[in-house]
Amino acid sequence: MQDNDNDDTFDNITKPGILETADNIYFGKVEDEDGVEMTIEAQLRSNLAGLIESRFTDAELSRDADEKRWITAYHNFRGIYGKSVRFRESEKSRVFIKITKTKVLAAYGQLIDVIFGTGKFPIGVMPTDLPEGVAEYMRLTQKASEGIETSAATPTMPEASEAPTEPENPFDVGYAGDGRTLKPGATYGSGKYIEDVINENIEQFEEGASPDPEIPEIAPAKMAARNMEKLIHDQIEESNGNSELRNAIFESTLFGTGIIKGPFNYNKTLHNWVKGEDGQRTYQPVNVRVPRIEFVSIWDFFPDPNATTMEECEFVIHRHKMNKSQLRALSRMPYFSKDEIRNCLMLGPNYVEKDYEHELKDDNRQSDYGTSKFEVLEYWGIMDAEYCREIGMDLPDNVDDLDEIQVNAWVCNGLVLRAVVNPFTPARIPYHAFSYERNPYSFFGIGVAENMHDSQQIMNGHARMAIDNLALSGSLVFEVDETMLAAGQSMEIYPGKIFRRQSGMPGQSIHGLKFPNTSQENMMMFDKFRQLADEQTGIPSYSHGQTGVQSMTRTASGMSMLLGAASLNIKTVVKNLDDFLLKPLGKAYFQWNMQFFEGELDVRGDLEIKAMGTNSLMQKEVRSQRLTMFLQTAQNPAIAPFVKMSKLISELAYSLDLDPDEILNDPEEAAIAAKIIGMQNNVGQQTEEQAQASGEQSGAMGGPDGTPAEPQDLGTTGTGGGNIGTGNVPQAGESGFSG
Repeated sequence: MQDNDNDDTFDNITKPGILETADNIYFGKVEDEDGVEMTIEAQLRSNLAGLIESRFTDAELSRDADEKRWITAYHNFRGIYGKSVRFRESEKSRVFIKITKTKVLAAYGQLIDVIFGTGKFPIGVMPTDLPEGVAEYMRLTQKASEGIETSAATPTMPEASEAPTEPENPFDVGYAGDGRTLKPGATYGSGKYIEDVINENIEQFEEGASPDPEIPEIAPAKMAARNMEKLIHDQIEESNGNSELRNAIFESTLFGTGIIKGPFNYNKTLHNWVKGEDGQRTYQPVNVRVPRIEFVSIWDFFPDPNATTMEECEFVIHRHKMNKSQLRALSRMPYFSKDEIRNCLMLGPNYVEKDYEHELKDDNRQSDYGTSKFEVLEYWGIMDAEYCREIGMDLPDNVDDLDEIQVNAWVCNGLVLRAVVNPFTPARIPYHAFSYERNPYSFFGIGVAENMHDSQQIMNGHARMAIDNLALSGSLVFEVDETMLAAGQSMEIYPGKIFRRQSGMPGQSIHGLKFPNTSQENMMMFDKFRQLADEQTGIPSYSHGQTGVQSMTRTASGMSMLLGAASLNIKTVVKNLDDFLLKPLGKAYFQWNMQFFEGELDVRGDLEIKAMGTNSLMQKEVRSQRLTMFLQTAQNPAIAPFVKMSKLISELAYSLDLDPDEILNDPEEAAIAAKIIGMQNNVGQQTEEQAQASGEQSGAMGGPDGTPAEPQDLGTTGTGGGNIGTGNVPQAGESGFSG
């Protein structure tokens, strides 16, 4: 405890402070609006809301310059002149050429094509090069392998009188009906046994690769990695993660930064109907806990002002705009105070529109729009452990009062709706921010629209000048000398107009003036700065469908070279996504599954999250090509005995994004299939031999009835009436001789 010598720290403090808490905030005897003395815990919770709102104000003020950049980028994308733009009276045209929109959508389309081009979420899980704590390969011991039947290559059907017997060795398996039946729930595929069979008989395995192709081996680290990858992809697909990521990528392309929240716990309802004894189906939904990610607009995200990356953030604040129904729905979520939510509803709406929200409006709605909404601040960040205990948060005993604790708090109308310790282990802020173009000195990045802002302005200016000039040069301007005309005439000019002149005055009284046409020069400048926009953004016009054929683009090879060079900029952007979004998001999913996954999952192993961006896609493509080349080399009979063919084919299928377990036979099934194919080949060969033998016998004996066939008359040409060949010339005395 420490006394407060300054009584003017807060207006509502009537006595020297009793308790010192986080950020040097002092508390004393405080009364609420009704004059009822508040307890210390109530005071602390009230000041926690004030502390969060104070941090929100600091974060909001620090990003004021960034908001102006975003507003300008939005206006350029929409083709709207901002409210600060003023035109002279002489400027009649208000045209806006939306080149920014074309560039933004082109960059967005290229990113989507690179990341989602394979139809698979770009997060992979792989074992490390040197797995720790788990063997890279395990094989059956010599004793266990002796019990494996090697007759699978040439299977024989058991006699009908033989009763199937249960094998002593659980790995002694064959085909259906041979008596060697796996235990319930076990499978044998691609040379690897299922986890439960391995765990039950783990003593029969030893570390190391198998020297004999006939002795099965397993790769525990690789199996664990692929199981985890399938699980993460399934969770993202079921929670519509692809769509959320696309929204974040669009904002990063336009404004420079995209935000993804999650994964966080989400109670999903599975629709289930159960058929009762009476034959009627009843609806019995099942609630399951699943991870979920969601897109957060950059306008509602307020990070720590002193941070340049998410790792440096001490706190972040997510601003929500909720109606009454949404605010009431919070009471059904864990650890939300129903009493505080009720009090918040009684206090009434407190949402106030920001300046940028007025700029983002597309219509002329009144300024009081949104007064029926509530502003709810979601805080994720650090607090002192002593301060957290004072406001009633339950902390472990091993946490010292001087330690920092990651907390999650929701605040509205000056009330704390929720205050809990960060539920994630290890503690992390569940937000991921990634930049289109990284600015190392700022948290927020740079987008396509900002890069070409100057070029967009100049293109608009020259386009307006060209149109205004065409309006002048496209018609005549008349000069009239009124001293040469009779007084009282109308100056209106139209076809067939007759002007009356005064007598005796020589010269022309009406002159037509034509202004020079400078639109060509203006459009040349327009084209020049459009080319500069290509340079500034790194997105050439020909990469998104510019019409016209120029120089190298006349040939397919030249166009391919240009497109390959243009893709370098997008690869750099994808690398930013790999480092700041995909890899951290994959790690967060892995940690969530380790902590909250309710199903049966065995992913023991030294795993590593891989971002499946440009580099990973290129590596997978190169790997598949190399595997294909090696497979062709392995066809050599001298090399084939040294190759584990089943593993080679399995890895080739996996590199092509195919599931080996679904499309490949296990060794037992492969042996049976080979036997069947061999039998079919033998039957076909025997049938062909029999047909050939039968044909030779028929030719010797004659026709079908066994009678000798009559000799064929070859005719004069010796071709049997045909016209192919020359035949023999008839000699003297032979039929057909005409000499």
